Amino acid sequence: MKRPRKRASSVAVIDIGSNSVRLVVYESMSRSLVSVFNEKTLCGLGREVQSTGLLAPDAVAKALTSLKRFRALCKVQKVGRVHAIATAACRDATNGPDFIAKAERICGVKIEILSGPREAKLSALGVISGIHKPDGIVGDLGGGSLELIDVRGNSVRGGVTLPLGTLALQDLSHKSLKRAERIVRSELSDLTRLKAGRGRTFYAVGGTWRALARIHIIQSGYPLGVMHGYSVPASDALDFARRVRRLAAANMLANIEAVSDARRPLLTYAALVLEYIIRVAQPKTIAFSTFGVREGLLYSMLPEAERAMDGLLCGAQALNELLSRSARHAQELIGWTDRLVRVVRLRENDEDRRLRHAACLLSDIGWRVHPDHRGEQTLSLIVNGNFGSISHQGRAFVGLSVFFRYAGLSEQNEPPVVIQELVTPAQLERARVLGAAFRVAHLISAARPGVLPATHFRSQGRKLMLVFEHKMVDIVADRVGSRFRQLARLVGRSGLIVRR
Repeated sequence: MKRPRKRASSVAVIDIGSNSVRLVVYESMSRSLVSVFNEKTLCGLGREVQSTGLLAPDAVAKALTSLKRFRALCKVQKVGRVHAIATAACRDATNGPDFIAKAERICGVKIEILSGPREAKLSALGVISGIHKPDGIVGDLGGGSLELIDVRGNSVRGGVTLPLGTLALQDLSHKSLKRAERIVRSELSDLTRLKAGRGRTFYAVGGTWRALARIHIIQSGYPLGVMHGYSVPASDALDFARRVRRLAAANMLANIEAVSDARRPLLTYAALVLEYIIRVAQPKTIAFSTFGVREGLLYSMLPEAERAMDGLLCGAQALNELLSRSARHAQELIGWTDRLVRVVRLRENDEDRRLRHAACLLSDIGWRVHPDHRGEQTLSLIVNGNFGSISHQGRAFVGLSVFFRYAGLSEQNEPPVVIQELVTPAQLERARVLGAAFRVAHLISAARPGVLPATHFRSQGRKLMLVFEHKMVDIVADRVGSRFRQLARLVGRSGLIVRR
């Protein structure tokens, strides 16, 4: 009797920030983190630290109450390992050590008070773990501080911590926006590290910047609600930040339902900091990352070989193993489409290839859905998927490829235009080709392993042939031939089935 696979132990991070106290539980310690529980309490620990040097008593009480709940929740969920960190408010406040001592007794674990450079590095590692080959400046805006650090691929350069967190700015300026602007200008105007971001990407990390992104998504009518990887040209972000400040001056931010009541007063300060960062750094693009310090902490604990793995493909493989009929078939499908690409000489760069491989891994995850809705449901699952290391354009390409696999290529079953518009015409055509290839592969293999390796592609002039080994010839049928000819037409060939 086959033994069931042992379930990987879950891991949790308790993050005691200057604005919020949060518990995130992840399914397992892996390259592609999947959160199974996420809860925060906006305690405002850092709201008076700059002016009084102390954590406010009511904020402390609220935070300790939340930590008691979080500890209980970890026990209920049987979390395997709990890590706890604290940031600017706790390291700057005179009564920070006393609070941490009480918090450690409640949590039952050692709490690491992150230094500014350590917090900046973990933020950068979080971005590296969640964005494929990042290149730019990471900015992590919390309640108590702003961390800035340069990242290029897997390389991280020295970071800096500035007292420009939203609560800190509100406190230092005594809620005067003019005074806050002077503070921001003084801290950022001549910052050499920021100027290294010219023409690159600025990666915005932190809850209040994510709240700004959520407003931008809603107001622009953007088709995806996924925050991670959402990007806008820096010029558009600058205009938006200025508009937010004008609305705040006119007291028109109070009724923004997309943002919690406790965070709305901080939006103006977040917009102010973002505006000056764009003006000084002059980046090309602003990209929002939901991967930050917590994910960076866990990423830093992985073995080097696992850190080097592709986060997207790890996430797609996890879904493949969870939802597909055969995980091994998807691996064979990767090899099968590799051979197809070589034979028809389909142009691909490294990014095209990794997206195709991800689509192969996800090509059978909709089989349990009703046949009439597999295309649309799987498209939605992929474009809104809980995984990183993929752009929104990449999400759309992979989702469209699997949509065409299920829905077919007729004009009556076209995917939503708003999703098609996220990719280029060339990517849309390539998604059709890949979807057509999936339709052939899954028809001849019934999504079972061992079949695809017994078929081979050959090219002769403008003719594309699919050759079946003798042991597989009974699988051939008219329907197989018609689908293969459709695939061949999409790559500019005529198609022929050959029985060896």
